[in-house]
Amino acid sequence: MSLSVGSVSLSELSTIREGIVRQPIRDAIADKLSLLIASGILEVGDQLPGERELAQALGVSREAVRGAIQTLSQRGILAVSQGARTRVVSADTGPVTVGLAMARAVDSYRIEHVNEARLLVERRLIQEACGRATARLMRKLHDLVDAQAMMLDDPVRFLICDREFHVTLYRASGNALLADFATDLYTYMMEHRRRAVRLTDAIARSVREHAAIVAALDARDGAAAVAAFALHTGRIRETTLQMMHGRDPPAAHPAQRPRQTGRRHNPS
Repeated sequence: MSLSVGSVSLSELSTIREGIVRQPIRDAIADKLSLLIASGILEVGDQLPGERELAQALGVSREAVRGAIQTLSQRGILAVSQGARTRVVSADTGPVTVGLAMARAVDSYRIEHVNEARLLVERRLIQEACGRATARLMRKLHDLVDAQAMMLDDPVRFLICDREFHVTLYRASGNALLADFATDLYTYMMEHRRRAVRLTDAIARSVREHAAIVAALDARDGAAAVAAFALHTGRIRETTLQMMHGRDPPAAHPAQRPRQTGRRHNPS
């Protein structure tokens, strides 16, 4: 016998809640673009990728992207011009929560503390994601890395896709609280990261590191995935630190286009 509140059974409450929080995909994408602006991944003056490229970076349909752009255009955040790329014209997104904290709140902490927290949290998240990886998750990760390999000369588009890659992995852990915390840490000092990805070979190196992470997940090798992710996070820390001190980190070697990932989708 199920307990009830009025005429609604407790067993139905979770379904009702899902109906309340569910939102149209265009609104979800509009919120995501607002978050990218609030956290500094996108800045006023930036040109957005085309509909097709943006849809590819976010893993959604072009119709959803078009609707989101229309929504933000009506709010005066984006400017849409015939024959020109859509531009960010205002950062007035209102209060936006990235994960657990308000946008850019994490910037008040020291880089050493942020990096230590990020390494600890990401270790747990990646271990869990490896154990829970499904064929659907692996297809999405491969698609994201393959898309990134075509973005070597487009830093704005890459940053959008880069965030999607990281957040997808965080959420694959199944721990929503830690995933939100890691997302906050990911946005640390984004204005310096924006400068860093414009350096020679910077995007190509990130794509190669992402590919190594995905390869380890394909093999269901948790230790290798954690090590590959820690290497990636460590390099981000170094380049961010150098940018904060006004030094451009040297490229490790000339830019080269990463090979697309070999797809090994284990059934699950």
